[in-house]
Amino acid sequence: MAKRKIFDTAIQPETAILVGIILPDESEAKEQEYLEELAFLVDTAGGIVKGVFTQKLNHPDRATFVGTGKLDEIKAYVKAEEIDIVVFDDELSPSQLRNIEKELGVKILDRSNLILDIFARRAKSAQAKTQVELAQLQYLLPRLTRMWTHLERQRGGIGMRGPGESQIESDRRMILNKISLLKERLKHIDRQSETQRKNRGQLIRVALVGYTNVGKSTIMNMISKSDVFAENKLFATLDTTVRKVVIGNLPFLLSDTVGFIRKLPHHLVECFKSTLDEVREADILVHVVDISHPSFEDHIRAVNETLKDLGALDKPTITVFNKIDAYYPDQPNEAGASEEVADEEVDKPVTLADFKSSWMGRHNNPAVFISATDKTNVEEFRQLLYNTVVEMHTKRYPYDNLLY
Repeated sequence: MAKRKIFDTAIQPETAILVGIILPDESEAKEQEYLEELAFLVDTAGGIVKGVFTQKLNHPDRATFVGTGKLDEIKAYVKAEEIDIVVFDDELSPSQLRNIEKELGVKILDRSNLILDIFARRAKSAQAKTQVELAQLQYLLPRLTRMWTHLERQRGGIGMRGPGESQIESDRRMILNKISLLKERLKHIDRQSETQRKNRGQLIRVALVGYTNVGKSTIMNMISKSDVFAENKLFATLDTTVRKVVIGNLPFLLSDTVGFIRKLPHHLVECFKSTLDEVREADILVHVVDISHPSFEDHIRAVNETLKDLGALDKPTITVFNKIDAYYPDQPNEAGASEEVADEEVDKPVTLADFKSSWMGRHNNPAVFISATDKTNVEEFRQLLYNTVVEMHTKRYPYDNLLY
């Protein structure tokens, strides 16, 4: 490691390299997208990405995830560049994690562990902290042997039971007990949250959903005129925020939820399902999409899959294509301009009419195109949201004279 000056007390950011494999059913471009997202996760966690390694494989190596030759290449780079962390784009098995760490001699993280670390940093409420701790323990449980490598010579079996194995069993019991306690605590918190939702009266509930970092919190602040934390980082929002909003003469509840992501660990989804109760119990969903992202169609599919898992896919939905100010026609997607726009016109700015005549405007009804940052077309969004809430309110409470 490089020597630091004695008087330098500043915490230096950790350096990292990324490792991914390209399977037969995946393209290099798709894996590149995953690795770019992984790099954003590392940046969100406070690290600096110094390099990226990929390898084409029919399936991950059972022992070391990548081939031995590629692992030697990574090891040489780690030593030469004094890398602190090696981050793998997929979840590693306990044996893979142990073998790779032994070979490289530095901290090894997989995508799941990295996301858990970010969640632990971002969690503020008691509910979010409990959910993150539960997910961390469920991730740690099958990986306990990694923590006892200094006792690796003491084998199990008849006549060979050593203190290492006894300690692991003791830790496993402690973790299982802690998991049970956390699950009970979450049930108690969920009951409190359910009571709070019941006390909100007859107001229509609208939930903002979408991929992480698409601008949900910015839209929340814009519509509700509140001060919800918004940042250009993944998972800036973990805790569900609910605000009472009035448009015209109609009050309703608007909630901002945790963003979704591809390759999200299953146990993390399970732990955060209670947070997403606002989505399940919402009357209307506002699906926010970052139209400026080259893979926004994949993001839409990832969100819809999660909504399907939550049993919320069939709810009335408004699709909001956000960040039109950051969209450029020369990006490698087909969505921005209408199909009639000629190739020689790609340098022309994309108008709202172009967006509305595109496949998104035709097949995502009702849909609206906005920029929450510079307030482009915000009034049309407000009106669409108002009309949708009025329609549902009128059906549910036909004798309510609030609107007349």
